Amino acid sequence: MEERLNKLNKLKDSQINPYPYRFDRTHTFAEIKARFEELFNSQRKVKTAGRIIAIRGHGKTIFATLNDEGEKIQIYLRRDDLGDEFSLFENFDIGDFIGVEGKVFKTKTEEITILVEKFVLLAKSLRPLPEKWHGLKDIEIRYRKRYLDLIANMEVREVFRKRAKVISLLRNFFDSHGFLEVETPILQPIYGGAAAKPFKTFYNALDQEMYLRIADELYLKRLIVGGYEKVWEFCKDFRNEGLDRFHNPEFTMIEAYQAYTDYFGIMELVEELLEFLVKNLHNDNHLIFQDKKVEIAKPFKRIKYTEALSEKLGEDILNLPEEKINKICLDYGIKSEDQPVGFKIDKLFSELIQKSLIEPTFVVDYPKVISPLAKEHRANPQLVERFELIIFGLEVANAFTELNDPIEQRRRFEEQIARKEEGIGEIDEDFIEALEYGMPPTGGLGIGVDRLCMILLNQPSIRDIILFPQLRREKV
Repeated sequence: MEERLNKLNKLKDSQINPYPYRFDRTHTFAEIKARFEELFNSQRKVKTAGRIIAIRGHGKTIFATLNDEGEKIQIYLRRDDLGDEFSLFENFDIGDFIGVEGKVFKTKTEEITILVEKFVLLAKSLRPLPEKWHGLKDIEIRYRKRYLDLIANMEVREVFRKRAKVISLLRNFFDSHGFLEVETPILQPIYGGAAAKPFKTFYNALDQEMYLRIADELYLKRLIVGGYEKVWEFCKDFRNEGLDRFHNPEFTMIEAYQAYTDYFGIMELVEELLEFLVKNLHNDNHLIFQDKKVEIAKPFKRIKYTEALSEKLGEDILNLPEEKINKICLDYGIKSEDQPVGFKIDKLFSELIQKSLIEPTFVVDYPKVISPLAKEHRANPQLVERFELIIFGLEVANAFTELNDPIEQRRRFEEQIARKEEGIGEIDEDFIEALEYGMPPTGGLGIGVDRLCMILLNQPSIRDIILFPQLRREKV
């Protein structure tokens, strides 16, 4: 770094501005390569720019490689062409941004090259790139200093390009299906809509404690009450919980609500959505994740939650006393002390059933005790009309036939509070009041976008598809 600072000062002494305001390109590297024959035959000059990633000096000549948006191009500088300007290049380093002007040609090895007639420093790099920066593998550096990861690993850049495409495709899908994209509050006076611990903050202007939302559900349902028939939100949610390969406390969600349908209608929507995403991303109907391959084709397989778990245990899970459920959890090494019975049942399902569901599978008809916002099953009062979509053993989507009975909703909230369950600190009286004005039959859907991208883009960790994942601060 000291050596680079010395070079910076030499450039300044030579009246060179190491950080100019602008450089107007005539061509990108990709355009130069695509139009090489035209540019070569016409002897038309090009002006282009990029980051220096390699320098090879040969006395009175220098070859260097530049990078621009993942494309590389070689430049060739000769003292005979550049005169005294040639020596200025001695103060350039790998990592610097440079603008060049000249004509294109091909070397003896058929490499497209620019014969430089003019060059200008666009930004001096004061820190050298990490040792072995090309193909940077250190996970800690890659997550903590994502900019170095993007410089070093072209495949990482491509992952985030594809993530952006996923988001664009999601918007196209919901827009084309008549859903109105809306925005609801991130800061909420009462949190709800999921079983999770909130992040707390304080709103000075209102002189009250607030929460970062754990879900969008209760606000989006208010919009259905208000008369919109299809609404959805692309949103950031926050749950003050653990970090692992599949969870990040700050995460991206989609929630969508459609009036006059139920969870069967939402299943059809999800099947269509997954087929749309996979086809447009991969030009195929197959997905590969961690060496497993599945076909994405409707109709997806369906299994019933309680039937599958009861068959695995050899006992009817809905009618077991809590003491017996506690013993079963212990037998399977599941730590569930001081947790609600619904949590214990869901942990058993996750360990014994969900992990083995590789092909796209709708798990349907959940116990009522773990689904306080879903409507009672029309054929079994112990269950609710809910499904989760599982692929490669991971939950991708969660959906309900929504509970729209305000009296029953209040009773469920009161039960949650009595059991001291996560996800509800107090009853949201305004939400109950909204339901009392009447909400039509509604199907609701939630999709974790980060986890969806993991599967669609075959990335092993949720941190691999979040540009700046949360990490513990480095000790100074």
